[in-house]
Amino acid sequence: MTDSKINSMLMKLPDETGKGDVMAATSVLQQKANEIRNNSINWQSYLQSQMIGDDDYRFITEFLSSDGSKRDTLLEEQRGQCAKTFLSLLEHISKDQTVQYILTIMDDMLQEDMNRVEIIREYAKKKRENVWSPFLNLLNRPDGFIQNMTSRIIAKLACWSRDPMEGSDLTFYLTWLKDQLQTPGNEYVQTTARCLQMMLRDEKYRLVFARMGGVSVLANILSGRINFQIQYQLSFCLWVMTFSTQLVEQMNKHKIIPILGDILNDSVKDKVTRIILAVFRNMIEKPEDAAMVKENCVAMVQAKVLKQLSILQQHKFDDEDIMADIEFLTEKLQASIQDLSSFDEYSTEVKSGRLEWSPVHKSERFWRENAPRLIEKNYELLKMLVHLLETSRDTLVLAVASYDIGEFVRHYPRGKSIIEQLGGKQMVMQLLAHEDSNVRYEALLAVQKLMVHNWEYLGKQLKKDPASESSSTGVKTKG
Repeated sequence: MTDSKINSMLMKLPDETGKGDVMAATSVLQQKANEIRNNSINWQSYLQSQMIGDDDYRFITEFLSSDGSKRDTLLEEQRGQCAKTFLSLLEHISKDQTVQYILTIMDDMLQEDMNRVEIIREYAKKKRENVWSPFLNLLNRPDGFIQNMTSRIIAKLACWSRDPMEGSDLTFYLTWLKDQLQTPGNEYVQTTARCLQMMLRDEKYRLVFARMGGVSVLANILSGRINFQIQYQLSFCLWVMTFSTQLVEQMNKHKIIPILGDILNDSVKDKVTRIILAVFRNMIEKPEDAAMVKENCVAMVQAKVLKQLSILQQHKFDDEDIMADIEFLTEKLQASIQDLSSFDEYSTEVKSGRLEWSPVHKSERFWRENAPRLIEKNYELLKMLVHLLETSRDTLVLAVASYDIGEFVRHYPRGKSIIEQLGGKQMVMQLLAHEDSNVRYEALLAVQKLMVHNWEYLGKQLKKDPASESSSTGVKTKG
């Protein structure tokens, strides 16, 4: 499938922001919108106070009294007046309750017919005005409903109009969405996620979002405690991003596979399962780099995706896409296991940040054969190990990383100086005071390996008392 066909397909996906959508109808924004639609606005008082003109008064009253074909005719015959009235009302009226009402009926108008976004665009173009300014300014209002209903309108204009959102306007809006996703206790987070779902279907927008650190934000949120609806929506965002091949590599950097693997293992909702499987399939199908495909397959195996697939195969799904994805992924992951080397396994485990006592760590043969490979790609794996020592709070990760540092030093001639240059020695030394006894023990062994030069002597000492923890951090050496 060509890029143009992919983008066309994505843009035709349901945006799930309509009033008919069950989840949208239960969102905080839609619940409040239903209440606001029942409000009665005294437009006569605004006319008498000269806050709106005669033509705006006539249009808004006629618009609100019409529906169906009558409204279609009105909007077709008075396109310019429609745009002028809505923009004028938003500019001259400041009362929150009225602004909420204006935005709600404006959003309804666009939802009824997506082509109506051109009414706003054409008017702004004719007046040589920035179509985005009136709406972006409203994002700064303190009222949450006004902000988020405005955001819905912006998303519709950006996705449905012939002229895309660009430059600083696009950056401002995507930054606003990103910030809203990260705002603690945001009651409108579901609406924010829906707007992002719409925007990221367009490749131009998802590339900008990625450059702004969007993948990292999605990864951080998905790794936390969130409800299944937000899990689905943000996984949907990642799914559409996987259609841009260059973004798949970014996902690897932010450990998307193990994060989604955890969600998949705990998921009880078919929609969440379906979208995560679709993400995984794209991460195997879309990359042109065979090495990246292999790395993704290994990462999925280590995230226990293959085990979960075998469980899912026992379920009966009505959705044929789920079954097809399960079959595809099972075949690809099983094939990857056949070609998996011990170093591939180790490398993927380190990159995932989820170290455990898998067989490779304690294999003398592994370290003898592969220690030199840890300096490849400008010490990539060693830097990751040192970073884990510095940042991880997981005692198992700290213990295994300390052990690996020691084994690298023991099996690589210049290992000691390299680890010191990377700051690894200092990190290991700090772990000597760690509250966990296993971490202290592995850190102590690593420090000894960093200092001792006669490995045969050290081996004999460790065999004498392998499980005890020295009461002193002093190191025995044989000169």
